[in-house]
This record gives sequence, C-alpha cells and structure tokens, in this order.
Amino acid sequence: MIGIDARAASEEGAGRGRVVRELLRTLSAWPDDGRRFVLFARERWSGAELDGRFSWRLSSAGDPWWHVRTAVQASRSCDVFLSSNSYLTVLFLWIPAVTIVYDLTTFVPEMRPKRRSVLIERATLGLTVRRSARLLAISQATADALTQRFPRAAGKTVVAPLGVAETLEPAPGRLPDELPPPGFVLAVGTLEPRKNLPRLVAAYASLEDSLQEPHPLVVVGRSGWETGETLAALRSLGSRCRTLGFVSDEVLGELYRRCAVFCYPSLGEGFGLPVLEAMAAGSAVVTSNLSSLPEVGGEAVEYADPASVQSIAAGLRRVLEDEGRRRELSERARQRAREFSWERFAGTVLETLSSAAAKDRPRRLTN
Repeated sequence: MIGIDARAASEEGAGRGRVVRELLRTLSAWPDDGRRFVLFARERWSGAELDGRFSWRLSSAGDPWWHVRTAVQASRSCDVFLSSNSYLTVLFLWIPAVTIVYDLTTFVPEMRPKRRSVLIERATLGLTVRRSARLLAISQATADALTQRFPRAAGKTVVAPLGVAETLEPAPGRLPDELPPPGFVLAVGTLEPRKNLPRLVAAYASLEDSLQEPHPLVVVGRSGWETGETLAALRSLGSRCRTLGFVSDEVLGELYRRCAVFCYPSLGEGFGLPVLEAMAAGSAVVTSNLSSLPEVGGEAVEYADPASVQSIAAGLRRVLEDEGRRRELSERARQRAREFSWERFAGTVLETLSSAAAKDRPRRLTN
C-alpha cells in the first residue's frame, strides 16, 4: 500500500499542483500491477477518473496537525509514503518515506523566497533528508544543490525529470474569444522576484518600436509575493503589456502555440516546467543559461544571462528578427520535448517507492 500526499492536486494551480495531478493521472492509466494507493488530502481532486486502486483519506486540519494525523494514519495503513508537498510529514512517520525535492531556492537569499517557506524549509529539510529512505530530485541541478548542502543525501537521491501535460492540448470549443492574436512575447510564472520580470520588462522596453509593436508582451501567472517592483515594471509598458493572471490549461496551451517567443529569464529553477511545456507546443524559447534550465532546453532554445538586461534583450532580438531562426527553434523544441514524459516520471517514482519499501523490510523482520 502506497500513501501519497495529494493535497497539491486541488490546493495549488501550478508547480507542485501540476506535478501531483499529472502523477495521479498517469498512475490511473497504469496497468493494474497489484499496487494500491491511499491519497491523503484536505479535499478530493476530481480531475481524473481514479478506480478502485485509489482511496482518499481526508482531514480538514490545519498545519502542523494535518501532518501529524496523516503520518499516524499512513504509518498504520501503508507500507511506504510519498511526501510530495512538504518536508514536515516525514518527521512523524514510522514507515519509509520518499520525499520529492523541487528546488533549494529557500536557501538562496538572492532569490528573495517567501519568508514563511524559508523558515519552514530551512528548519525541516535537513531532518527530512536524514529520515527519508529515498529522495526524488526533479533535475540534476536540484540533486547537485541538495547533496552539496546536505552530503547525507548523496547516496539516496534519484533524479526524476518532469513531463508535459496532455491537458495543454488544443480545446477550440472552450477557448475565450478575447485571447490575444498570435505573435506576442509570452512570459509565464507566479509573479515573484525569482521570475525576474523587471529585467524582462527592461529588456523588452529596449527593443526597437518595430519589434515591440507587432510583438506585445503577454504575462500569465498568479500574484505571488513582493510583487510591487514586478507590477510597477509591467504597468510601465502601458498598452504594450497585457497581464492575464492565472489561466486554464487549455488557454495556456493555446498561448504557447500563439506566441512568437516564449521568454523565461528566471534566476533559478528546480526544473523549469513552463519551458518544457512551451517547447512541446513548438514555441521558440529564450531562457536563462543557469540552474536546471539547460537540462530542459538542451540545444533547442536561445540562452541568455538572466542577470543582464542586455543579454535578455539580445536573445529576444535575435529570435524576433529572424523568422527562420524561430522556425528552427520551434522544430528543435518539439523534438527535445519528446524526451520528457509523465510516464517516465511516474515509473521512476514507483521504482523509488518500491526500493524504499524493500530497504525497510529486513529491518522490520529483525525487530
């Protein structure tokens, strides 16, 4: 029996929410091999048809009591637990745990992470590394950062790259009429300091009017924290910039297909899922040349130094001015994106869970 922290499926629109939703969708289509899953959450997620292999255990408790209650229930009913959205639950389990580590941005002050996340993750990640039977890092860059900070993680960290959601496929009958016409520069991500949008705005503003006029900037993403500088920068562009907030998967997929360039100059990512999604849709991508992003982009994207407005502007200019370059990047991007899949991610997760459970069996037998 496998326990899974499934809260993010219904509680988070992007990021970890996307990962948990796609994992559940993929597992629901997996052949029945005898595995059974207990999904722990505050509310059910109904976005996929889950058969009799899946059962829900719901608790409306707030933190930290949710984690304590879930750990007790999981320890009594499951053989192994997947901690997909917190480092806290693991500390109360007495069965093996596999913990997903998305990034270590809370340990990098320059990223200006959310204060609450900094306090919680810095207090719990080291203990979780010690208590987890296995750790899943969503990129090699994340695995390297994890083991550099916590050497104990080196022998039990598995890299599990993410995939592209089928829900981003076209759904013409459900698309709103007011979507921007094709040809814009698209940026996607929570409005937070790490996404580096003020530098993107400065880079875009430095482009010639002949490039800005046919290619307005469109920004998608919910409001995060410390948004003052970002919002001021976006407003400074006036009619050349349109912000859409959070959008559905169908709308997001269509925006990826309509954009002339997808620009993602993040200062650091655990994986950079929007880059992969844009590539799968055939977008010409300009992204950062650091952290995990080259793992995703390979030779299929245009790279820029995210700390340099001039470098971001040069990347945008090269792609916007050269239609042939855009077509070349689009084809390369589609081919590169095919190397990633949620099926592969789910397979790695299941193998790692089985390994963690098997590792614990000899200890249980001798007790």
